[in-house]
This record gives sequence, C-alpha cells and structure tokens, in this order.
Amino acid sequence: MPLVGYVSDERYVAIADVAVEFLSARGESVATHSRATGGVWVDLPPGDYDVVFQKAGFGSKRSRVTLPTTQPLQFRLLTDGLLGYAWPKCVRSGEQSEFRVHSVEQYHLELWRYGWKKELVRRLGWFDEHGPRAVMQIVPDGDYSQTGVEWNKTGYASLALKQFTTAPERSGLYYFHARTNSGREFGFPWVVAPAKPRAKTAVLLSNITWNAYNNFGGRSNYIHADELPPTPTINARQELKRYIDDRHQTWGCPQYLPLSFDRPELINHIDLAEQITDPIEGRAACHIAPAEWRLLGWMEREGFDHDVYSETQFHEGVLDLSQYKLLIISTHPEYWTRTMYERLKRWVFEEGGRLMYLGGNGVNCEVDVRDDRLVCHNGNISSLWAEGIGAESRMAKRVESEANLLGVVFTMAGIMTSAPYRTIAADHWVFEGTGLKEGDLFGTESLHKRCPGGASGHETDKISPLSSPKNLAHLAKGTNPDEGGADMVLFDTPAGGRVFSVGSITWPSCLPVDENVSKITANVIRRFAE
Repeated sequence: MPLVGYVSDERYVAIADVAVEFLSARGESVATHSRATGGVWVDLPPGDYDVVFQKAGFGSKRSRVTLPTTQPLQFRLLTDGLLGYAWPKCVRSGEQSEFRVHSVEQYHLELWRYGWKKELVRRLGWFDEHGPRAVMQIVPDGDYSQTGVEWNKTGYASLALKQFTTAPERSGLYYFHARTNSGREFGFPWVVAPAKPRAKTAVLLSNITWNAYNNFGGRSNYIHADELPPTPTINARQELKRYIDDRHQTWGCPQYLPLSFDRPELINHIDLAEQITDPIEGRAACHIAPAEWRLLGWMEREGFDHDVYSETQFHEGVLDLSQYKLLIISTHPEYWTRTMYERLKRWVFEEGGRLMYLGGNGVNCEVDVRDDRLVCHNGNISSLWAEGIGAESRMAKRVESEANLLGVVFTMAGIMTSAPYRTIAADHWVFEGTGLKEGDLFGTESLHKRCPGGASGHETDKISPLSSPKNLAHLAKGTNPDEGGADMVLFDTPAGGRVFSVGSITWPSCLPVDENVSKITANVIRRFAE
C-alpha cells in the first residue's frame, strides 16, 4: 500500500488517527486514518481527488491532490484556538492594516497603545459569521513557513468581509487584543511609524528578529532552519538537530529557505492584564517585543519624545536617518540586512549621527528581506563558538564585524546568565547623578525572568581586540561568570557621530525598575539628542 503523505499541525508535529477521505471525480470514496507517524497510506488509482480531513481539536479542511506524486505530500491542520496578526504588520500613521484572526468561536477585538500605561485606542467590535466555526482560518498544505499562511484569503472574497483598521496618528507600538466568551485571549503587535518625522530620536523595533525566532509552520532560524525534513516530528529531543548535536548545532547548511513574515507570532503575545513593571514571564518574551515595550514605556515615563519604526521600515527607506539626531536599537536586534548596516554606519561615521545600542547579540547575522520573506545567511558553520564560526560573527563572515559599528561583538562567554555591571570609569559623565564610585555594582533589579540576576545578561557583547574602534571608552563590565559580562562602551567618530553600547539583552528589562540603569540611559539620551 503506497504512502500518499503525512498529516501534521502548525508546528510540524505528526497527528495520528486523523480521519481522511479521498473523493474522486467519479463519486467514489476511500476512507483511511493517519498512522502514528502522521502517515496516510492508501492504494488509489491515478487521478484528481478531493481529500477531507477530520480530527477533534483541529479545524477540518479540504485539499485537492493529484495522484500519484513523486514525493509524499504534507497535509497541514490548524489547532483550535485563538490567534491573529495584522497585515501589514508595520505601517505609517494613516495607513491601513487588515487584522487576520483565527478563532473557533466569536471574538471581541480592541486596539491598545503600549506606552508607560496601556491606552485603549478603539474597540473594533465582536466578530463572527452566520456559518458554523466561520471565523476559523485554515493553513495551506506544505511548508507555509516559506510562503505565509494567507489568512483572510479563503472565504473572504467579499469586501464586506474584509477587516481593516487605520493606524492612529501617534507613532508607537500597538497591540490588538482578542478575547472570546470562553476565556481565550491573544494579543499581537502592530508597529506604527509617523507619517513624517516629528521627534529628534527614532527607536527601531526588531521585527526581523521576531520573524527569525517565529516557528509557526514548523520552521524558524532555530528549528529546521534550512528546510522542513521529509517527515513530521514525533519527539523533538530524539530528532531535532538542535538537541541531538552536542554543540547545539542548527546551522551547518550551505543555504537556508526563506521565512515568511505572513505568519502569526505566538512568541510576541502579551496578556492584556500585564503591566509594564510586571516580570516578563516565559522563555521567548524577554528578548522580543514584550521586552522592547519596556524601553518605549520608560522613554514615555521619562519624557523623551521619540518616533517608532520597525527594522523592515528602515530597510525599505521609510526611516530617513537624515531627519534624526539619535537612533536607538535595543534588546536583541540580531538580524540585519547589508543595506541597514551600511546606511547606519555611514550616518554615524560620515554624517554625525548618534547611536545607542541598548541590547545584546545585535547586528550579528546578515539577512535578505524581499517579497515579505526573510533569508538568513548563517553560513555552513559548525557551532556558535569561535572555533565553529571561524570569524567574530556571522556578520563578519559576509560584511564585517559589527564591533566596527557597535564597539562590541557577541561571544558565547556568559551566555544564559545575568549579573550586575561593575563600574570601570565612574567619573565619566554617563554616571552623573548615580552616586556610583569606582568598582561599584549597578543594574541589580530586572524584570527579565528567563535569566534573572541583573542588567548584564542573557547574551552579552564584548570589546573586540581586532575590530572595536581604538578610541572607545570602557565604562563598565558585567560580572557574569567566565569573563562573560557585557562591556559598556562609548566612542566618537571624526564626523561628530557618537556610539554608546551596553552589549546586553537584559538592559531594557531593567529600565522600569532599576534606578541606576534608568539614570545612565537618560544621561546618554540627553547628551546624544542635543
């Protein structure tokens, strides 16, 4: 009996005992069930078939196939639940996005702005249709991590069913919050840039990194980074390269298939009840949008006017650096295009721009962004350790070491630990008003609960003897084990540009609750935005 294909869910995990019915154009019906591997084995004559799938807890669907096939097909089902995303995910004030929500029951949707306090912008209403489970989305078969989920496509041809909302006038990070009567909740981000620049400072949100870590569909740049394997996962710890390789290796491949931005981001969810001073719970949230919100809200609390953009908007030219004095990148801006890197370096070194790097493991890997898809150039490396990369970073292998621009570069020392910093140059103006003396510790309070312990942590960047500018001032160093603490540095460029780097993912998570981290950051913003 031949193998026709496999049935799997949105994480490419095999689904057993799915009822499958093949309907031919001649009206014949053949029924079977998927096996423990998700495999669908059935003996059918060549031809076109309408295939129906039913399984409790998953959305039923129809697929069209032509048999026989040269390779087993990949049938994909979507788990019942509540998910959503805005499309486009990043817009300018006055532009529209469509909200694309998956729900198996009616849901209510609201739009909130995320500053120091969450502000309700508008109630968008209750959504459902007359048919059963009519706001349940479907996912395409095959590897839709490459192509996107294309929600609001099937069954939404009528303009009356389109669901658009207009971006508010004020730039910032916004969240759509959906909830159902049964108690399900889901929140998803929306980046709104200004229609035209209005502040001296721009803040860049790391939506390229968000997508690189998004494994919806079964792939991210960390799980099946190169491509989906031929069979769905049964047990991750027994099968995934990330776990069965003793060097935690994921990237030993000559090339990597693209990752679509057209997918919901479960990792960016924030509960509506969560407040900015609450601990950041969970493994992923502490290094993506929920942590970046802490920076934006803190800036609002401190009265620092700013415009907000996404990285893809910078790549596309929506962010015009010539209109700003200061650019802030933060938390975990790991994946950058060559266009972004070269433009920012030119602005800092030739046009006098000021850069604050309030993150860790940043600008570490070159990517291409085109046609709403991301391609990561990890290279055929054997590990993230120095002997595995053969250079200071993945960016260094293709462009140059990011230490040339940031003053620091990520290394594995101290990874997944957090600790306070220790002052090295306490008399520097950066520390004004803190009362810190030489050798004092600071950055002890943190909302970052994946790696609790201080402002230097999770992943940390250090001074490069090869690539860091020779005129940098070394201000402080994290006290992480194995000399793994982040280096806080500052340097000037001949054109009047300035760069301040903290080299730590956990820094923004400390801003709302650590007095010295707050004062140091405020000192630099005031000086750089003059």
